[in-house]
Amino acid sequence: MRDVQNIPELLNVIVKKYKRKDALHYEGRTITYRELDENANKVANALTDLGIRPHDRVALMLPNTPDFVYSFLGIQKLGGVAVPFNTMYKGREITHILNDSGAKAIICLTNFANLINEIREDVPTLEHVILTGQRTVIPVSPESTMNVQFVADHEQFESPEAAFRDVGEMIVETLKSFGVDAWYKHRGGIRVGGRKIATVLVSEIENLIMVNALIFIGPVNTDEMFKVVWAPPEVKDKLVEPSTSILEETGKQIDSQTFADAFIKAMKEKKEIELKPGQLKRDELFGYEKVLSLSKY
Repeated sequence: MRDVQNIPELLNVIVKKYKRKDALHYEGRTITYRELDENANKVANALTDLGIRPHDRVALMLPNTPDFVYSFLGIQKLGGVAVPFNTMYKGREITHILNDSGAKAIICLTNFANLINEIREDVPTLEHVILTGQRTVIPVSPESTMNVQFVADHEQFESPEAAFRDVGEMIVETLKSFGVDAWYKHRGGIRVGGRKIATVLVSEIENLIMVNALIFIGPVNTDEMFKVVWAPPEVKDKLVEPSTSILEETGKQIDSQTFADAFIKAMKEKKEIELKPGQLKRDELFGYEKVLSLSKY
């Protein structure tokens, strides 16, 4: 191996010699060197298709999983520069690293999507957010949370970005109607001061936009949830960030129907959308069931 010049060349030599040998062991799974190389190639090709070129920086916010290895080696294969950092970092630290490195893309767990969305406007060089691995975990409790879900087409929201913006602003108006001084600067997180009071999730399936918003109407006890649901430290850390609720901010206990009426009013005023009860249309039902299936383990 004296003529090997870099990591991709070294990997090629090892794969040719040990392609059926074990490269990784992870949670009872065995991954061979050939599988490792194939997955790294997929990452390299996907990044190239996105416009990532040699010497471009790609940030990695991933725990110790096979996805980290595939991503790191894939970046090396296309001649890029990997910028891995601690999955426990918060918004300000992530913003600094991304701006300091000039990263054009970040590969992270699906659970971190909202966190990255919140800081994205402060990172002008970041063009792509690539999600992998575990699904989003959010606490839901009938006594403490209000869940707003609906399906829309592009007549209502021209893009997922527009949905993030408009839905966030509608929730802010709804909260202000109850006396909560909420603000919404970035996509995903609605806050009072520095504490989160609501979360907006948006996904696009074919020609439909799926919106799922979670609002804290009362104090959320995540300790109880973690007694029955296991989450890795990097996911749990993001989930237990400081939060508040309508009850804590105003002393008022708001029921779900009261919140729904106020939100529907805000939606009608901002988007001139009038919600009508009834069965979902075929495309709407497809989109809703698709999102529901993705949320199941």
